[in-house]
Amino acid sequence: MDYDLVVIGAGWAGFNACLKAKELGLKVLLVEKGQVGGTCLNRGCIPTKALIQSAKVYTLVKKAENFGINISTPPKIDFLKIQERKEKIIQQLRSGMQFMLKSIDFLNAPAQILSPQEVKAEDKIIKTKFILIACGSKPMELPALKFDAKKVISSDEILNLKEIPPSLLIIGGGVIGCEFASLFSVLGTQVTVVEKMPQLLPGQDKEVARKLETIFKKKGIKIHTNTDAGGVDLKDYALTLLCIGRVANTQDLALEKLGINLEKGRILIDEYLKTNIPTVFAAGDCTGKIMLAHFAAYQGCVAVENMAQPDHPKKSDNTAVPNCIFTDPQIASVGLSEEEAQNKGREIKINKFDFLGLGMARILDESEGFLKVISDQKTQEILGASIIGPQATELIGILTLAITQHLKISQIQETIFAHPTVSEAIGEALK
Repeated sequence: MDYDLVVIGAGWAGFNACLKAKELGLKVLLVEKGQVGGTCLNRGCIPTKALIQSAKVYTLVKKAENFGINISTPPKIDFLKIQERKEKIIQQLRSGMQFMLKSIDFLNAPAQILSPQEVKAEDKIIKTKFILIACGSKPMELPALKFDAKKVISSDEILNLKEIPPSLLIIGGGVIGCEFASLFSVLGTQVTVVEKMPQLLPGQDKEVARKLETIFKKKGIKIHTNTDAGGVDLKDYALTLLCIGRVANTQDLALEKLGINLEKGRILIDEYLKTNIPTVFAAGDCTGKIMLAHFAAYQGCVAVENMAQPDHPKKSDNTAVPNCIFTDPQIASVGLSEEEAQNKGREIKINKFDFLGLGMARILDESEGFLKVISDQKTQEILGASIIGPQATELIGILTLAITQHLKISQIQETIFAHPTVSEAIGEALK
């Protein structure tokens, strides 16, 4: 065999899988037709959050007087410089990833799987013991609404705008839609969000979704839930962002010929990340499980461990995967929501704390929102948490650790949180 492992896709799943393979002593080849970093680095998490941070700074400068600081001239947005900063961050992080991959064989070419142990790339046929498919996902279109890169754009294309649109229709009020709604509203765009489901952020805690909708409306964002986009006239808006979900990017790999089981394009895997073909594994967005970069990285590592140590396979456990949404205010959740716990018939206790009562939230002038912790009524074990408020995406790490380690409410109560900090909201909630 030429290699122990060929990884197809250099996104967060494939990249981390290669590092794990190297650590375990496997000879690995990475094949990527585009740029290293995949969706997260090039068209997702990193560029989006870079733009959001610029918007946050702009918001903070605008309310400088609240902190006793007088700015003589109103702040102005230089959108091209914001975009330049975003691109610089991407380039720096990509260089770092490329450096970490230096000792790993790499082909920058499209890949095709010829057999359970053969991959074709750059007109070469590469033999391998195992194949890991980590080809990611792409934005989903509607049959009656296609991306045209002009009037109707995807979440990829909106990141590279040269000008701030005067008005923006966002079809889809999920994570991507809400983050862009929050961002462009700050930049001065009149934003309208259309969501087919009864609430924004379908699947998230209902109380959190209602709070976000209230805050969005205060900011002048127009929200239409229970609304089909088919009845909306796109001519009323300068630009339309279609973000109704993502689909696996598997169309060019000839997986059907190989006989790999697919469902609506996504690769079906077992709890060990294996497809129906024993030598072929899959990880990340292309599996359609949880489309988050950190979960993709986790899946990639677990898949490689299972290849290297087949006698002691490890299950891909997704019970405590943090979900972070970088709206203003931030939202984060982990484990079971209140509704999910109730639907499972669990006897639960809800501990809740409003950020209005937190000293550091007042100091930051970010006191809207709350923290909610769900625990088992009998055992006191923490089952889940939902947060909307300051630094929610950082706070959720503490509660993710608590759930992963099966901690009880009493154990958190015995923990001393520093004062004044945002994290002491957790201690306050559990008093």
